[in-house]
Order: sequence, then C-alpha cells, then structure tokens
Amino acid sequence: MSDNETAILAGGCFWCTEAVFRDVVGVSEVESGYIGGTVANPTYKQVCGGQTGHAEAIRVTYDPSAISYGEILDVFLGTHDPTQLNRQGNDVGTQYRSAIFPLDEAQRAEAEAAIARWNAEHEGSRAVTTIEGPAVWYPAEDYHQEYWEGEGQRNPYCLATIPPKLLKLRKSFQAKVKA
Repeated sequence: MSDNETAILAGGCFWCTEAVFRDVVGVSEVESGYIGGTVANPTYKQVCGGQTGHAEAIRVTYDPSAISYGEILDVFLGTHDPTQLNRQGNDVGTQYRSAIFPLDEAQRAEAEAAIARWNAEHEGSRAVTTIEGPAVWYPAEDYHQEYWEGEGQRNPYCLATIPPKLLKLRKSFQAKVKA
C-alpha cells in the first residue's frame, strides 16, 4: 500500500466540492477549510464577508495508487465551472474562486498541465482557475465537515447545487466513482 497524498482545491462552496470528492475512488478523507488569505485562523463569517482573501476550499487525502493527482485535478475541473471568475452560480466573491493550491513543484506542474488539458478539451471556453500558494491551510468549523451527509440534505441551497455536481461526476468520471 502506498502512502497517501494531499490535494488542496477551491471550487466555490466547500460543501459542494466536499460532497463530490467523498464519492471519488481512492479518496480517504475530505476536509473543508480556508486557504489563500491574509487573516490567521479566519472564521466562516469572516471568509464569507470576502475581506480575508481566503477561498473556501477542500483538502483531499488520497491514495495515489488508486487515483493520480492529475486525475484528481481532472475531476475537480470537470465538476465545477472553472470559467467563472470569483463565482460559482449564485456564490459571488473571491472566496468562491476556482483555484488549485499545489504543495510542491511537481503538483504545480500537474496543475498547469490539467488546466491546459481542460482548455484543449473545451474549445471556445477558457478556465480562469488560478494556481496559488504556498499558503496556510485552516480547517473550517466542525459543522462544515461532512455537511452534505448531515445538514446539507435539508438545506435548499445544497439540494439545488450538489446533486447536479454528483450527476456530472457519475456521468463524466464513471470509473472514478466509489461503488
């Protein structure tokens, strides 16, 4: 068994991206949090206010023998709208930006390749996903963790936005969906 690796991704609302990656083969853990800002230990309220510079993001722990970092990035780019600058649907602001936070130079090169791959496959569209960092990771408050599995099932926003993302995952990345 290989050692687990980590990917940090921001694709709008962290409840939505967390729900997607919990269903991906090889992923053992998904933590919602904040990254890329200027305030130490930010709160959800501060980040939502858009004044800290942080993005709502997820930290994905995965087994590289089951799924590669490049495949993680393909799923990421394929299950949110990477063409939206500082927004995903009705969520507007830099805290909802599309961004990849590589943890080393190898991940940075993979991120550049994944964005180029996405752009080549989507002629006429251009990903505005940024590659940022290094940056400090701050876990979100406990009530944000595994949100879709609990409170999210009763939240009208989640019910409107998460199922279409899960459908996209199942349709476009069938081989990477947990049974």
